[in-house]
Amino acid sequence: MEPKKIPMRTCIACRGEKPKREMLRIVRNAEGAVSLDFSGKMPGRGAYICSDVACIRLLGKKKLLNKAFSAPVGDEVYRAIEEEFLGRK
Repeated sequence: MEPKKIPMRTCIACRGEKPKREMLRIVRNAEGAVSLDFSGKMPGRGAYICSDVACIRLLGKKKLLNKAFSAPVGDEVYRAIEEEFLGRK
């Protein structure tokens, strides 16, 4: 019996590759709302980021979600993601 394959994802900030379960998923739903997806099952376009403060800060500094979602993402969304992440740590 073959070992179970572990899905890997790439961080949009540091470009490092890690197992999916170790990453945070940021999702943009059909209405255009962007939020953190701690369950990993919300519908919509997803982007993955490391559970690292440096990557979270780089996300806002370089506006990486604009490129990942091919749509403008407001500064308030970046602030909300950073606050929500730091609140969960």
